Amino acid sequence: MPKQKTHSGTKKRIKVTGSGKLRRQKAGRRHLMEKKSNRVSRRLEGTAEVAPSDTRMVRRLLRR
Repeated sequence: MPKQKTHSGTKKRIKVTGSGKLRRQKAGRRHLMEKKSNRVSRRLEGTAEVAPSDTRMVRRLLRR
């Protein structure tokens, strides 16, 4: 059986930290920013950890 390939979309969106945690960008920062308050913009900055319920599937997509 040929080697399985890593899921490209997941590879581009999720980074694995040194301790093995999965980090992702927060949603809602791409467009329509004029109507969003500065408070919301700041809250959406940075990265978030992938939800525990999604972690198993994301790891499977990354290790394929």
